[in-house]
Amino acid sequence: MPRVAFIGLGRMGHGMAGRYLDAGFTVAVWNRSKAKAADLIARGALWATSPEDAAIDADAVVTMVADDEASRAVWLTRDGAAANMKAGTLAIECSTVSYQHTVEMARELQSRGLVYIDCPVTGLPEAAAAGKLTLLVGADPADLDRARPFLAPIGSTIRHFGAVGTGTVFKLINNLIGAVQIASLAEGVAIAEQAGLDMQLVAEALATGAVASPQVIRHSKRMIDRNFSGASFTAALRHKDADYAVRLAETLLPGVPVSRAALAAYDKAKAHAPDADEGQMIEIVSRPK
Repeated sequence: MPRVAFIGLGRMGHGMAGRYLDAGFTVAVWNRSKAKAADLIARGALWATSPEDAAIDADAVVTMVADDEASRAVWLTRDGAAANMKAGTLAIECSTVSYQHTVEMARELQSRGLVYIDCPVTGLPEAAAAGKLTLLVGADPADLDRARPFLAPIGSTIRHFGAVGTGTVFKLINNLIGAVQIASLAEGVAIAEQAGLDMQLVAEALATGAVASPQVIRHSKRMIDRNFSGASFTAALRHKDADYAVRLAETLLPGVPVSRAALAAYDKAKAHAPDADEGQMIEIVSRPK
C-alpha cells in the first residue's frame, strides 16, 4: 500500500491521520507530543522519531501544523521531512500558512526535486475524522492528478484554485471573512443584550434571518448562552490567520479597513484568552468599560 507520512496531530491533524489508516495506507506519524499519537499507534500507525524519520520512503508527506514557523521547522530543519525525501515525493501542506511562506516553501522544495502542493482545508474536527473536509488546492494540474489518491481519504470536495499558492490565498480570504463575521456578531449580540431584547428570540432570528451564515448560526446561541464547550478554533489561531490575510491584502489593495478592524478585535481576543474558543469574543465586547 502507499506510504504516507503525517506530521502534526492537533485537533484537525489527528482525525486526518486516522483517515489514512481507515483507507489502508501505511502511515508514519510524528508530533511534538507522542501522547497524541497513542491511539493512532494502537490502530497501526508507525511512530517516527522526527519529521525526517517519518518521511523516509514515503510516497507523500502531509503536514498539518500551526503556522509558518512550525511549517518551516517540520520541513526544513536538520531533522525536517525534506532532509531525505526521495525526488518526486508529494509534499502536501494542509496547514494554514501565509502566502509568502507558501511561495518560498514551494521554491525550496521544488529545488530539491519534490512536488509541493498547498492544500489548506475547511471543516471542523469531526469533518476531518470523517474524511469530509473541503480541500483548497494550489497546484499544477498534473501534480494534483498525482496527489488525488492521497487527498481522497481526507476530503469530500476538492477546489482547485490554480497554481501553487492560490489555495492558501483563498483559505486566508475565507478565514478573514470568518473573523469579520464573528467580531461583528459579538458586537451585535452585546448591543441586543444592552438594549434589553429577548435574547432567545435574538438567537432564533440571527440563526434564521438574512445574516445567517454558518459562522453566525454556529456562534450566536453559544455567545448568548456563554457556552463555549467543545472549542475547536481558538482566538490565537483566528488572529494568526487574520494577520496573514491582512498582510496579503495590503500587497493587493489600497486599503482594507474592515479587515484591519477584525484583526484589531482579534488582537484583544488573543490577549484576553489565546487558547480559548474564539466565540468568547463576546466576553470582551460586553464587559464594562
